[in-house]
Amino acid sequence: MRLNIVPASTGFAWFRAGLRTFWQQPLALAGLFFMFIALISVVSLLPVLGSVVSLALLPAATLGLMAATREAAQGRFPMPSILISAFRAGQQRARAMAVLGAAYAACFLLVMGASALVDGGQFARIYLVGGQLTPELVQSADFQNAMWLAMALYLPLAMLFWHAPALVHWHGVTPLKGLFFSAVACMRNFGALAVYVLSWVGLFFGVGLIVMILTISLGAPGLMNTMMFPAAMLLAAMFFSSIWFTFRDSFVDDEPAAEPAPEPAQD
Repeated sequence: MRLNIVPASTGFAWFRAGLRTFWQQPLALAGLFFMFIALISVVSLLPVLGSVVSLALLPAATLGLMAATREAAQGRFPMPSILISAFRAGQQRARAMAVLGAAYAACFLLVMGASALVDGGQFARIYLVGGQLTPELVQSADFQNAMWLAMALYLPLAMLFWHAPALVHWHGVTPLKGLFFSAVACMRNFGALAVYVLSWVGLFFGVGLIVMILTISLGAPGLMNTMMFPAAMLLAAMFFSSIWFTFRDSFVDDEPAAEPAPEPAQD
């Protein structure tokens, strides 16, 4: 396995590939995304450690959506069981994915802890456990500073974990090596990733603008929030359908990465 450096224009190709693949299997990929959201949401409701466990499951769940996109791109119908692909590849890789999930949860909580030093934990509390987001709170300088700090700290965290689940699952690397290779790949292909992210941001803003204009034209601005939620969820499903392509083109292997076979049952 070796790193593949791609031009910045590849980022737009990833964006288009995600849209194209999603619309080849819209019901399957949207359904899997909603199952993913439901799973994370239900787990987060568990007492005491719910939020931590849901964070730890994110790498494995994201890997499941990547595997679903891979199936759809190859003309196959992704079944619901593909969401737990990370834990069906044998004990060694399942354990490695669990370690990766625990590391992600710990790092994310450190980011939230750093933001809490700025505003006393208001932003972290809203993000992790929910609560009432009032206009006064949003306009608070401390809250805004905490939000921007969290976003700035999350960028290197995202680069560490962007490719790591796929590297652990499909190439069998250790979690530590997966984090290292992921960060290097993101830095070396930063131009392509920037174009990719900006393409999605542009689509989200474009759809939001269309919904706003439509609701105002209909004389029912109150419908905006009602219409934006399903639109945002659909766009998010499309976004997750494109992540696989960023991994596929960032690494080259002498032999194509194969789905790891489950370990035989022990007597």
